[in-house]
Amino acid sequence: MNAWIKRKNGPDEVIKVIQDIKCTDASLVYNLFTAFDDISLGRILFDQDGYWIYDGEQLAVIEQEQLGKFIVHNMEVLWSS
Repeated sequence: MNAWIKRKNGPDEVIKVIQDIKCTDASLVYNLFTAFDDISLGRILFDQDGYWIYDGEQLAVIEQEQLGKFIVHNMEVLWSS
């Protein structure tokens, strides 16, 4: 699934959000990539209570929050299935 984020230092960007079903670091893990260049931007990990943490160095806090909210609101269907 793709997310549109407002970048803090640069042009806004489309980000690919890809669930990592093989990773066991957390209950849910989503890898983040730039949509057109496939550059890794890190990942967002969720625990069983729905709390998340960003694992990476490429995104500013405001950008992390945008993607965390996007995943919580748009990927909810995946969690309930």
